[in-house]
Amino acid sequence: MFEHQYPSADGVSEKLAIAIRHIEFARNYSRSLLDGLDDEDWFWSPDQFTTHIAWQVGHLAMSEYGLTLFRQRGRDLSVDQQLMSSKFRKLFMRGTQPIADRTAYPDPSEILDVLDRVHGQMRIEIVGFDGPQLDEPLDPPHAAYATRYGALLFAGDHEMIHSGHIGMLRRLMGKDPIR
Repeated sequence: MFEHQYPSADGVSEKLAIAIRHIEFARNYSRSLLDGLDDEDWFWSPDQFTTHIAWQVGHLAMSEYGLTLFRQRGRDLSVDQQLMSSKFRKLFMRGTQPIADRTAYPDPSEILDVLDRVHGQMRIEIVGFDGPQLDEPLDPPHAAYATRYGALLFAGDHEMIHSGHIGMLRRLMGKDPIR
């Protein structure tokens, strides 16, 4: 089970410590929304719009990888292939759309495993991204940020956006609100 704690920010700049707290707060909130859901809940969609928690969570794993690892240090095949498969990346990367076919997706337990592996790797590597390189521009730039630091901050913002989607889906299913 996911531990609701912050990684040690000892020895990092206040700037990086802020990004770490921002990412951790968002992840803790997202995980709280997933507590008590069964596998059927993960693939439920409202009649008017195809989306489901499985896609939202898989997309969070993919985006955290992209914003906090790939955009910071590039691809590291020795690590990245252990985090998620190429098939997983293609299902949940930016620009993908959720589809109603449950069989197109991994089981919720596998999606959570990827989410947790990516987050765990981010916790290991993020302290190494501290320093003046946080202010370096990224190429190609992203609409929401221009620097490595901006990518780290946006990771938390992006997660909160999708947490809102997950919270809305929970409410539409008739579940009690978390907050």
